[in-house]
Amino acid sequence: MIFHPTHLKDAWLIDLEKRGDDRGFFARTMCEDEFEAHGMTTRYVQQNTSFSAFKGTLRGLHFQRGDASEAKLIRCTRGRIVDVIVDLRSDSPSYMRHEAFELDDQNHRQLYVPQGFAHSFQTLTDNVEVSYLVSSKYTPGAECGLRWSDPELGIAWPLPVSTISDKDAAWPLLRPDTPAFF
Repeated sequence: MIFHPTHLKDAWLIDLEKRGDDRGFFARTMCEDEFEAHGMTTRYVQQNTSFSAFKGTLRGLHFQRGDASEAKLIRCTRGRIVDVIVDLRSDSPSYMRHEAFELDDQNHRQLYVPQGFAHSFQTLTDNVEVSYLVSSKYTPGAECGLRWSDPELGIAWPLPVSTISDKDAAWPLLRPDTPAFF
């Protein structure tokens, strides 16, 4: 794997080192030793997949607080997405900054999202599948989110939102008195 630092502290964009022949290619998508050498989480307890039927679908911005905080390793296995992460760690030099990454079934890139980040993605094609590892179990009482359209974040989504859950559309807006998340 080839690890590219991002503008957000501790987040990594990962290119696969493909070994190919007439059959196609083989590549590692996770290696405990390499992840540990980059200061990344190496233990994952759950793997999730999502399917989105329509271009413009938006999921997130999700995160879990407290002991349920999650690191994620995200990969788009079908179609194309723009993945957006926001650093919510109040002691981080990239606190409240966000960055966007294009992941698709052609570039095979992965995004490592450390604990203390909100995560979201928007589909750029129809029929998108995203698979991701998470380091903590889903804990409903620890679930939180940010509004995808919050002007304080200023995220420029590439497409108009075609589909979004009621819950994701209703996350609260940030206010000056919003306490730190992490």
